[in-house]
Amino acid sequence: MTDTTSTSWPRVVVIGAGLGGLGAARALLQRGITDVTVLERADDVGGVWRDNTYPGAACDVPSPLYSWSWALNDAWSRRYCEQPEILAHLRAAAEREGLLALVRTGVEVRSCVHDAEQRTWRVTAADGTTYDADLVVSAVGQLSNPVVPAVPGLDTFAGPAFHSARWRHDVDLRGRRVAVIGTGASAIQLVPGIVDVVGSLTVFQRSAPYVVPKPDGEYRPVHHRAFARWPRLLTAERRAVLWLTERLNAALGGQVAWSPALLRAMRTVWWLHLRRQVPDAGLRARLVPDHEIGCKRILFSNDWYRALARAHVDVVTGDDGAVVGVEPDGVRTADGVLHEVDAIIWGTGFAATGFLAGIEVTGAEGRDLHEVWADGARAHLGLTVPGFPGLFCIYGPNTNLGGSSIIAMMEAQAGYVAEVAGRLASEGAPGRSVDVRPEVADAYDREMQTRLAATPWATGCASWYVDGDRITTNWPGTVAEYQQRTATVDWDDLDLVGPGR
Repeated sequence: MTDTTSTSWPRVVVIGAGLGGLGAARALLQRGITDVTVLERADDVGGVWRDNTYPGAACDVPSPLYSWSWALNDAWSRRYCEQPEILAHLRAAAEREGLLALVRTGVEVRSCVHDAEQRTWRVTAADGTTYDADLVVSAVGQLSNPVVPAVPGLDTFAGPAFHSARWRHDVDLRGRRVAVIGTGASAIQLVPGIVDVVGSLTVFQRSAPYVVPKPDGEYRPVHHRAFARWPRLLTAERRAVLWLTERLNAALGGQVAWSPALLRAMRTVWWLHLRRQVPDAGLRARLVPDHEIGCKRILFSNDWYRALARAHVDVVTGDDGAVVGVEPDGVRTADGVLHEVDAIIWGTGFAATGFLAGIEVTGAEGRDLHEVWADGARAHLGLTVPGFPGLFCIYGPNTNLGGSSIIAMMEAQAGYVAEVAGRLASEGAPGRSVDVRPEVADAYDREMQTRLAATPWATGCASWYVDGDRITTNWPGTVAEYQQRTATVDWDDLDLVGPGR
């Protein structure tokens, strides 16, 4: 079955209805592009904030930054907002802008095929429905596909086992022996979230993270009244928080002379935090990272270390503590010990480097995008790939941040896409498209990898930033630099192809 409701030019299909996809749809509408269809595989909008409903789920970016610039929120309850509040704000803002009406839920995209003759795209869903588009915007995100390691015996476990991003709310953990495998950003929130209800908790740690205090707190009624009365206060707070987080971006990107000093200061803060919350020297030793600070994501929590220090919590780490198998009664580690548990929670993160995983993308001359990206994903400005005209990525390769809000990056990308679509619309020539010049894309990729090689992310640890020998997720600069580079389309970077060209 083919969807034929689209008639105006250009027709745009957006894949994904999270912050990136909805933001892109809004930018397109603002440019006068009205034929926009947003395809979402789940039954609701929200992306990661729809999926991650585990106890303690919250943002590690300060609330003033964690909203679209066109939907500031003067009513956040905390300085670091929690999942239900973020999702509610996202949905409400999208509804006010008329974006929800563009979304078709329950549509899992399986392929995108470029028609060289018509210069259009055929987008096919799992149920066989097809959508024809002149431009395709992928907004599937970097943190949308959970990873569960292929551990032997995984299917033999007698109890419930689930990933943190697929939380089983029907499973009662009260009084039960629980294993949490992984110590990343989700684990440091969910462990304190369940520690008071479980009977015992065993945390399996491959590599300890750096965890620093989270400057959290409640917004009081006086704050809300002030923001409502003087909206400029809200804008000023947002700018102040952005300035602070940009300092971290600059330090991680190695852009300023004081980068090493700031990272050393953060390491000192981490060490004092650990010492204060974990009195046992033996446990502290197990919680010392084996990599330089900044190589992996720096995490923020006020109760992670305190939770691990509880009497009914055990931390299993080191080579001997590596998980090598799952059995009906529990988890087997490399030292031969069977850790008997009643439930397993996988806090093992996402396939962040698997951009557009699960979607076959065929460009000009039959190019397979995943073959093009076989040695690591890359895209000009994180947005466009040579040989795939009219295809754009939101939150694509090398656009993730070590600090600050990814929403600002995605808004910059959405504005770029909307400018391209706006020019095509103004020229009124169906069949016209755009493709980034290969030499431009190659030069940009060389710049990215050269700059990234000088960052803490390249100091040798295993992280979700790295795919083989390449750092494919992270942006090496500040948000401000990226905004400047995408604020106006450089048409010399692109080939306009189609009628009249």
